[in-house]
Amino acid sequence: MNKKIYFPLLLILLFFLYNCAGYEPIFSPTSTNFEIKNHSIEGDKSIGKNIYSKLNVLSKANKNNPNKKSIKLSINASKDKIAFSKNSSGKILSYKITINIKVNIIDETTNQNLLNKTFINSQVYKVQDQYSDTVVLENRTIETLIEQTYETLLIQISEIVL
Repeated sequence: MNKKIYFPLLLILLFFLYNCAGYEPIFSPTSTNFEIKNHSIEGDKSIGKNIYSKLNVLSKANKNNPNKKSIKLSINASKDKIAFSKNSSGKILSYKITINIKVNIIDETTNQNLLNKTFINSQVYKVQDQYSDTVVLENRTIETLIEQTYETLLIQISEIVL
């Protein structure tokens, strides 16, 4: 009886595994055909450099691709931190961090503006008992916001470069 049950389950499992055999990530180096020739970073340098370094790693993966587009990249980043909530005595309970990243991409061969967009992401985090824990949570929140912006930017780039 058990063999009769396991055999169809095994066939179904093999069917699903076979269907996943051609999986390729959307943002693999072969799907993005661009090379950053020139770049400039304005505003908050650490956020701008973080975004640029992620894009540059992806760009360098296409170094030997003859069909790549050469682009000029301009990043203007800013970070804003405000008190989001306070208790009745005026002590801050949570902060809201907002990052604004304006990206301008120009095709180097035709000087055509490919992308000129501002990405705004924000997130709220609670103040911790220890100041060092609050700083660690703030940095983690900023990294999360940068990653969200990078993923959205990558989708935009893949649409214009393809």
